[in-house]
Amino acid sequence: MSVKTYKLTNNNGMAITVTNLGCAIISLEMPDRHGKIRDIVLGLNNAEDYGTVNHPCCGVICGRVANRIGRGKFTLSGKNYQLETNIGANHLHGGNSGFDKKIWQVKEASENKISFTYNSPCGDANYPGNLVANVTYILDDTNTLRIDYNTTTDTETICNLTNHSYFNLSGHDSANIYDHVLEIVSDKITVVDDEFIPTGEFLDVTGTPFDFRTPRAIGEDIELCINSTSETMLSKAGGYDHNYVLRAPGKAASVYSPQSGICMTVYTNSPGMQLYTSNMMPTGDKSVTGKGAIYGRHSGFCFETQIFPDAINKPHFPSCIVTKDKPQQFYTEFKFTVQA
Repeated sequence: MSVKTYKLTNNNGMAITVTNLGCAIISLEMPDRHGKIRDIVLGLNNAEDYGTVNHPCCGVICGRVANRIGRGKFTLSGKNYQLETNIGANHLHGGNSGFDKKIWQVKEASENKISFTYNSPCGDANYPGNLVANVTYILDDTNTLRIDYNTTTDTETICNLTNHSYFNLSGHDSANIYDHVLEIVSDKITVVDDEFIPTGEFLDVTGTPFDFRTPRAIGEDIELCINSTSETMLSKAGGYDHNYVLRAPGKAASVYSPQSGICMTVYTNSPGMQLYTSNMMPTGDKSVTGKGAIYGRHSGFCFETQIFPDAINKPHFPSCIVTKDKPQQFYTEFKFTVQA
């Protein structure tokens, strides 16, 4: 199969360009408060670049298991599995040949909807079971982008799909997202160790930099952590790269750009959401260049709706196990509005 691009549109001037390589969202264009069209996701220059450039998962579907698995190891039905370790001693986003590097088959395509499927064979990246992953993007006239994730298998395996789009609601070529006003409907995060693997503990966000229950600027504590000499979860990450425990299915978060007036509200039935503020985006000569812009540290944010990281090794976390009789069905909606 060849790499192709597809465009979804609605009746309000929104347009989303996606590719079958990694199901990547290349661009998301919409009018701001003055009617100016802004592209509000970071993306690469060409669709083919998503398979050839060592990019930081811009806009792609991550899998089989998004986020981290400690030491790349897990046990399922009494059998031990060792996955590729591609971030230090740990496994991240399905490894170097994960779903983001696969060309997906298009099942259905129309003006406002596209459905992709990928058949991942048993042993793919050393995961067990034949897994069929289906991802559908729908753009409707309420300015909502809906992503449906459906996975089935012929035998027990693990899966945790997410979309890894980097948003900058001021425009993909804006400097950073420090002024974006963020709200997250969550009372706690999963605590991580120095390698960002969950310890199994939870942290109440009250009185911490992770508390976004009352809307405030994303950059408020990022700038403090950059200049801090203390070792905290925030300073070690260089920003936010943490899983929020969502209260219940429904609204998960909202974020607003004072520059453009664009607001995005997120709804999901996933139990968790990783807030990532592009802390590891390369700088200097190794900077990521896309669509005529240079993307540096904190140039975008990700809302990775998900099952908790390393869930397979934490029995008290929501399960990421898929069986023949228990498929996975998750959704995420990004609803866009404009404030005067």
